[in-house]
Order: sequence, then structure tokens, then C-alpha cells
Amino acid sequence: MLLVTGFPKLLARRLANALAPRGPVTLLAQEHHADQAADFAATLPQARVLTGDVASMHLGLSTAEYRDLSSECMEIIHAAEWSNVGADKPTLERVNIEGTRTVLEFAQDCRKLRRLTHFSTVFVSGDRVGVIAEDELSAGQTFRNFYEQTKFESELLVRRAMGQTPCTVLRPAFIVGDSTTGEIDRFEGPYTVAALLLSTRLQVPLPLPGDGVAPLNVVPIDFVAAAAAAIHHDQRAVGRTFHIVDPNPSSSRRVYERVAEREGKKLPRLSLGYKLTDRLLKLPGLEKLTREQRMAFATVNHLSFYSSRNTLEILDGTGISCPPIESYLERLMEYAQRARSKGA
Repeated sequence: MLLVTGFPKLLARRLANALAPRGPVTLLAQEHHADQAADFAATLPQARVLTGDVASMHLGLSTAEYRDLSSECMEIIHAAEWSNVGADKPTLERVNIEGTRTVLEFAQDCRKLRRLTHFSTVFVSGDRVGVIAEDELSAGQTFRNFYEQTKFESELLVRRAMGQTPCTVLRPAFIVGDSTTGEIDRFEGPYTVAALLLSTRLQVPLPLPGDGVAPLNVVPIDFVAAAAAAIHHDQRAVGRTFHIVDPNPSSSRRVYERVAEREGKKLPRLSLGYKLTDRLLKLPGLEKLTREQRMAFATVNHLSFYSSRNTLEILDGTGISCPPIESYLERLMEYAQRARSKGA
């Protein structure tokens, strides 16, 4: 039996779909998502819902539920996280750090456990630049927000548990919509920049911060789910970390030029430093842009390159690979525009 945390986020649902053919799935859902979880579970061949809270003692389950779950559970996909970079530190710590600690404690109680796969993020690298290897974590980096810091600290917990628990760490880049349908359940990261460029309220396009040569490493959610499922079931993945990234990412300028071109706009040749751009985004008229949107600009101007040797090794021969963003950018934008028109 497989336990999946993180419902109702699209990532958790896609992971459950990808892994359900291998056996029964249990979804951990908070009480206010219980009905939605039950409806989703009904679409899977063998699935059930337990109402709880990943950051509460014993996952927020009753003693009997916890005992039964720990005796049955053989695999765990821990995808629950709080990803809003503008959230306060206690909220991020509770979900990202304490939630991971609770899942690790549960894993130690699972007598039949074969694998715990933990979703981290490439942004645990913080302000590091250059090539970042998958087996690197602590390298003296500092963090641009509490999200990065709490995900770093939660990954530290998983790494320390690797001696006693069969753990695997996955670090995806920015997860965007499905490469076929464009479907996504949140608008953050690169989407915020696209939304800004496409905004009808702006009479002129906003200059791109920096020179735009930094790689914009985004991964479609269907690739992330497929790669995660393959890695999760590969015995070679135990005790290792994997970057789920585009091995050949486009530059941020190239992507934004495509976005602007689609809307009949032209990105100005003028480039602004990040600090100046950040000050501009705080001016009247752009006040709707939150810290999360400003962080998107900081990230796309960051010269980090994520090695994915471990991931390419496991995926070799599976037919699973990351498509270039140019091949599905149109579908992402169409979905984003439809969602915006509905008030999303």
C-alpha cells in the first residue's frame, strides 16, 4: 500500500494516478478537503482517503488508524509542502519542516516500508551560482526566502534518516502545467512573469531584469509525475537525490520573447538590474504584484545550472524525458489565459 501526502495539489493527484496501477493508494487529506479527496479516490482502481494533517502528531490520525496504516504501508510519497514564498515563517516551518519530521517518524513505524520518496526543490541551493550537483546540499549558501530555507531544513532531516530509512529525494525545478493540456493548479514562478507581460493594464511591456541569459528551468507536471514514478520504483534510487529538471533549459529572455511575440508585443532591448526592477514593482499601479512575483524575477536572473546525472541514469531506456518548453509554451499560455478569464 502506498501513502500519498499533498492532496489536493495537482502534483499529488498526478503522482497517485501514476502509481495507482502498481497497488492500493491511500490519500492523506485535511478534513476540509475530505469530500474532494473521496471524489478523486473514486477515479482510481484501489484507493481510500484518511482524514488527517501531515504536520500533526501521528499524522492527525486516530490511534487505530495510525496503527493500521503503519502495519499496511509499504511506500510513501511525501509531496505535501507550503510553497508560497510570501507565507510567514511559522506556517512554512510547520508544514515543510514539522510535516517532514512527522512523515519520517511514521516511516520508522512502518515495518514493511520499502521506500519513502520526499519532494524537495532545486531551490534548496539558495543563492548558489554555477553548476550544482545532485549530491550537494550544504555549501554555505544563504536563502532568498523562508520557503527555500524550510525546504533545505526538511531535506536535511531526510538525509539524516537515510541510514535507517530507505529514502529518495527528488528536487524538481519550477513545476508548470501539463505539456499536453496546459493544466496547472497554481499560478506562481514563471506564470507570474507571463501574466505580467500579457496584462492588458500595462501599456508598454516591462523590461526584463538583468540580461536574460540565465536559464529558465521549468518542468511540465506530466514529466515530473512520470519521472518520479520511475525513480520511486527503481532500487538504485535508495539513498540518492535527483534533480527533476530540463537538462537543456532555454534562457529566460528567449522564453519571454516567445510570450510577448504571441501577444503582438515586443520585449524592449533595455535591461534593468534586479534591484531596480524590484523597486519598480513596488510602485503605484503595480501594487498587486506581491513578494512572490518579485521573487520570480530574482529567480529567472539567477545563474544556476542543475546537473541531472542521477536522473538521466535512472530514466535511460524508459522513454521518459523532459520536453523543451518551446514545444508546449503555447498550451501553457492558453490555459493560463482561460483561467484568468474565469477569475482564477
